[in-house]
Amino acid sequence: MRFGEIFNKIRKQQSSPSEAPSHWVKCSKCQSLMYFKEIENQYNVCPKCGFHMRITAEKRIELLCDENSFVEYDSNLAPVDPLKFVDKKSYKKRISEAEAKTGRTSSVISGSCSINGIKTQLVVFDFGFMGGSLGSVEGEKIVRAINRAIANKEGIVIVSASGGARMQESTFSLLQMSKTSAALTKLSKAGLPYISVLTDPTMGGVSASFAWLGDVIITEPGSLIGFAGQRVIKQTIGAELPEGFQRAEFLLEHGLIDMIVQRGDMKKTISDMLIFFGKNYKKDDFELKLKD
Repeated sequence: MRFGEIFNKIRKQQSSPSEAPSHWVKCSKCQSLMYFKEIENQYNVCPKCGFHMRITAEKRIELLCDENSFVEYDSNLAPVDPLKFVDKKSYKKRISEAEAKTGRTSSVISGSCSINGIKTQLVVFDFGFMGGSLGSVEGEKIVRAINRAIANKEGIVIVSASGGARMQESTFSLLQMSKTSAALTKLSKAGLPYISVLTDPTMGGVSASFAWLGDVIITEPGSLIGFAGQRVIKQTIGAELPEGFQRAEFLLEHGLIDMIVQRGDMKKTISDMLIFFGKNYKKDDFELKLKD
């Protein structure tokens, strides 16, 4: 058998649908090669260097919610194409591709759950759906979740992972920034807590609106957080930028976020914050903690 025939046979075997997918994952930071189960059990945190890889919205829900407690709402909401927008592809085509990829109609999953026994409204962005972009449906889901929190006298947790407002909806997507911010004002007046969790990446119109309005703003280690990209900022101001100026550690050092939390500790940290700022919170308890 000739070399070319052998090569083609091997390639055919490798591409066969019966073959199992690769079971190895390479850390993009330390370049370590690990068995995928080792990473999966750590919720995509590298056990060698602690690098936090991105996870799906479903994994995030599994990580944060008590078992079988999550109930999804508004899954029937789907985007429309009011502007008949076309760039390299039509907006309708991009939506259909994102739906086929993720199995859902928007970049947001919203619902009610319990986090360590605390009833909570939860909104989670899926970066896999058009880069977690914020459109009309996403804004509506967030507002409805906030309204449920007010009606049920519960806190709300929003986990952001987004490139920003969805350009294919133009002004319609930009309006979601003010719409969600106004709803959060009502939540604040009701004396209910909002915990904002910024993951990698949180950019654009999302970071410029509800993501920065949390009573507590939490990030994961190394998360990219900002408004415009580094290249755009550098070209605009014409100056050299500090190393890692859009990473979570730099933002914490300069007082723009409240804490950086390891993914494995996120559930307990959020439940602690919900208790502290929730309906059982007492002013005397807070003053006592300050004295301690």
